[in-house]
Amino acid sequence: MSLRSAARGFLAFLLSVPVLQGIDEWTVTYSPSNVCALRKSTVDLSCTHEYPDNVQYRPNTVHTLWFTKVSNDQPVDLRGDADYTGRVGYSCGEVRCTGSRCHGTCTLRIKDLRESDSDVYKFRFTTNQPRGEYTGDPGVTLSVTDLQVKVSFPDPPDPTRAELECHSRCGLAGDPPYIWFRNGQNLRHGEKNLVQPRSGGSYSCAVEGHNLSSPLVCKYAPQYTDMIPDVIYLLGKITVYMYYEWTKQLVFYIINKM
Repeated sequence: MSLRSAARGFLAFLLSVPVLQGIDEWTVTYSPSNVCALRKSTVDLSCTHEYPDNVQYRPNTVHTLWFTKVSNDQPVDLRGDADYTGRVGYSCGEVRCTGSRCHGTCTLRIKDLRESDSDVYKFRFTTNQPRGEYTGDPGVTLSVTDLQVKVSFPDPPDPTRAELECHSRCGLAGDPPYIWFRNGQNLRHGEKNLVQPRSGGSYSCAVEGHNLSSPLVCKYAPQYTDMIPDVIYLLGKITVYMYYEWTKQLVFYIINKM
């Protein structure tokens, strides 16, 4: 499967350095330790856990859970957390013991991601050995992001062209396939888009395969306006007024200076 194809299913920024924490021989390893994903998408958070084998307590009984909250000094299983109802599931492999070590894997899947899901997720497992509980600190950090459009002018002395860039607050790996729309119609692919500000129209971007678009960016050039701009660019004989409306829609006007 290509990186582009994989990005359609799960868009996540993967920090390649795993986090390994453990006391004595009890460990939890998160890989990756930081994940960036788009709002409304699905993400997998994975870990492996190890502990010493003790023949006295075979077969090994292992209970697993993922959590972000603690209540009365006990972790709150995400499967019982009202904020995640109907959106989470675990996929944990069978624990195998070889030599003096037991190994297991567990993946947390979260669907229909929300910005409020941005948090640190920790894995905890319990065995039937004495004091056989362990929580993997510091956990894995999930950042959930929206798409935004950045506006810049590559040639300030001649701002007849504006560059629109589709971006997110955290990095999405796998060369995600961006799509641009003009007035709701598919325009082109690519992270950046050069436009003619005076041509008017509304632009937005999205990632192919995901039901999430950036806020619209509108461009038009009225003769007069009483609005107070958020940003003003003075580019030679051209003034660029930029506004952020209450809808979070970015509007910029290109007005000739007299």
